[in-house]
Amino acid sequence: MTATAPAPSAHRKPSGAGNFRKDLPADLSASAAVFLIALPLSLGIALATGAPLQAGLVAAAAGGVVAGLLGGAPLQVSGPAAGLTVVTAELIQRYGWRTTCAITVLAGCCQLGLAFLRTARSALVVSPAIVHGMLAGIGVTIALAQLHIVLGGNPQSSAVANVLGLPAQLADPHPAALAVSALTLCVLLGWNRLPGRAGRTLRKVPAALAAVASATAFAALAGLSLPRVDLPSWSSHALPGLPEGPVLGLIAAVLTITLVGSVESLLSSVATDKLIATERGTEDRPPRADLDRELRGQGAANIVSGLLGGLPITGVAVRSVANVKSGAVSRKSAMFHGLWVVLAAGLLVPVLDLIPLAALAALVMFVGVQMVSITHLRTVSRHGEILVYATTIAAVVLGGVLEGVAVGIAVAVALALRRLARTRITVAEVDGVHRVAVRGQLTFLAVPRLSRVLNQVPHGGRAVVELDGSFMDHAAYETLHDWQESHLAHGGALELTGRGSAALSGGSPGTSGDSGPGEGHADGGAREGAAADGHRAEASRGAHQCCRPWTPWQNHCAHRPVQAAQPTPAGGDVGADAESPPVRTAPDASGAPAAASRRHGAGQLASGIGAFQRDTAPHVREELARLAREGQRPSQLFLTCADSRLVTSMITASGPGDLFTVRNVGNLVPLPGAESGDDSVAAAIEYAVDVLKVASITVCGHSGCGAMQALLSSGPGAPTTPLSRWLRHGLPSLERMGSRHHAWARISGRLPADAVEQLCLTNVVQQLEHLRAHESVARRLAEGTLELHGMYFHVGEAQAYLLSAGEDFFDCRVFDSVGQSA
Repeated sequence: MTATAPAPSAHRKPSGAGNFRKDLPADLSASAAVFLIALPLSLGIALATGAPLQAGLVAAAAGGVVAGLLGGAPLQVSGPAAGLTVVTAELIQRYGWRTTCAITVLAGCCQLGLAFLRTARSALVVSPAIVHGMLAGIGVTIALAQLHIVLGGNPQSSAVANVLGLPAQLADPHPAALAVSALTLCVLLGWNRLPGRAGRTLRKVPAALAAVASATAFAALAGLSLPRVDLPSWSSHALPGLPEGPVLGLIAAVLTITLVGSVESLLSSVATDKLIATERGTEDRPPRADLDRELRGQGAANIVSGLLGGLPITGVAVRSVANVKSGAVSRKSAMFHGLWVVLAAGLLVPVLDLIPLAALAALVMFVGVQMVSITHLRTVSRHGEILVYATTIAAVVLGGVLEGVAVGIAVAVALALRRLARTRITVAEVDGVHRVAVRGQLTFLAVPRLSRVLNQVPHGGRAVVELDGSFMDHAAYETLHDWQESHLAHGGALELTGRGSAALSGGSPGTSGDSGPGEGHADGGAREGAAADGHRAEASRGAHQCCRPWTPWQNHCAHRPVQAAQPTPAGGDVGADAESPPVRTAPDASGAPAAASRRHGAGQLASGIGAFQRDTAPHVREELARLAREGQRPSQLFLTCADSRLVTSMITASGPGDLFTVRNVGNLVPLPGAESGDDSVAAAIEYAVDVLKVASITVCGHSGCGAMQALLSSGPGAPTTPLSRWLRHGLPSLERMGSRHHAWARISGRLPADAVEQLCLTNVVQQLEHLRAHESVARRLAEGTLELHGMYFHVGEAQAYLLSAGEDFFDCRVFDSVGQSA
């Protein structure tokens, strides 16, 4: 969404022969890269499951061609995946290969049924901690089994048996197998770290292919006697048979393949979308994944793979990442990769038969270890779900995938219920005021404790009740409401604060009308501290939940008296517009109004800090501690106006560490070397681009900008002030607006409402031009590692617009609530 790029619809031609020819080179190149990764992995996963090795090639071909053609994620690549290895191995051991193929067909039919019922997104309701724990448990199981082959032995029937048999295997390793496996692992670990120009050239070959090829060449040259890949004739390839076994067991097997395969595929689709959004601009992106269609594609691919004697299929994150990073444009890349697998299975059998099984086992073991992700561990720890994660891993390793997922769901539900029921209620007397603090959600389970604590507050006393939770059920509400009325009826003073106080803000006898029940004092007294607390209560009740937890956003409902605006000089009162005249309070001879204003400002600041410490700090403390340890790594430089109405975190839905923000009067970017320039802006640009390595820079203007009004009304005889000298950097915007060589900006298909809005829009475009004149920005733009964005925020409409260059005008595309262009 760069400021000089037209809308995607202007770039992308409709599907046709011309577009096919245009995309073909990129898709062919990407498909070759994915094929080189998929070939050894498919053989390795087939080896790990105990299936015929040809079954991995069949699944890779079916996943590429069928899922690539019919799926809803254009750049996702499907095939045999490590996530189903344990399940498939267990099924083959229990029911045999032919019945396992039939189970794969039935699982594909179930996926088609779920897709037609449009239930794809419901699969994402499973907690990420359970999914990551499931994958980590599968990874541990795979690694333990393949370690026996790496050492020259044979894997046992379960993870526990593999652990128990490991000491004996370590005591009697096979030197040749160990040497080949060690070489494979060394190449896998070091391939992407090869230095120099030669290293950059070699790294274009996938590490998996390089490792297996190196191990194969070493084994052949050294004349090692090792078990090798043995692809039988396709004429003897086993096809599915009628399912044989207990009905309930077969149903459980089908459901397990359906559940695990669907969840892994859908999560991979979502992850691929996120990767594409990170790697590419809007004009280069394919459509977002249609999850129901993707589930249909996976179901069809599993039916085809099972009927042809192949392994179960899912979307594979490793191959999808390679596909995106290799420059794939459309689904043709995945389809071509499937065709290359078919050709390799028919033409490269003599070459594939040279691969030692120990090399494939080392490759799959390496993949299994990678499935235990440190990043995932940190994420679940940060969200307090380490117990769910660890329990799921243990259950998968000890019992199996379906059992592990069931245990993980049970633990997650129990943990959620515990958090819901865990409510801390305390009471303390400070300076004669009884302060009742409720931390957590208020449900019927907490009512006995709540009632007991509230009864400790004496009748007629002063009380402050702080409700920190965001949920209150009917039983808790009735208890609080009844106690509130009783306390006020006996002459007591009561104040309700915190996020949960809004539930009781409907008013009751003894409270002050408009203020709600949090600010009524039955004894008629109102100390200054109580007034400040009442102000905080009002802010808390009125705060918009959309602004939490990052921004409590206080005082947005404050009704201040507005006096008549004074005449605006050329360069005065930036940030005020005609609809919002500035507020001026002239002090009298004693200076009382000014002093009152100072006291009011200090009170606002103090109450705002108190609200932050009470309501927001607990939510952000852990994240800020992480940022303090790791340093800032913002994704973009956000340059906007100093206007007080622009809350950058609110309009961009960003939090700490996301934006490197520069604010100045008029969101101006002085040209390098400009007279009366400001090195602080140039320094921020240089620091963000060269040190922080931001991926994009956004210049954001806004409606009713006082700087643009001052620029329009300024004349040649205007007095020279710091403000007028600064606004000289906006003169090129004024000249651009009056030039016949530049098209007028439009906002969402219409012309601007007035000259001020036209200049506000034009100024954003001009400042983007100024950005390109900075050396560091120009260099990164030339490298293709930096994007420039233009943005306009209409304050009165609370609507954000992104600017994109059309053929003859700048079109500001309006965005809806989910961020898609309307």
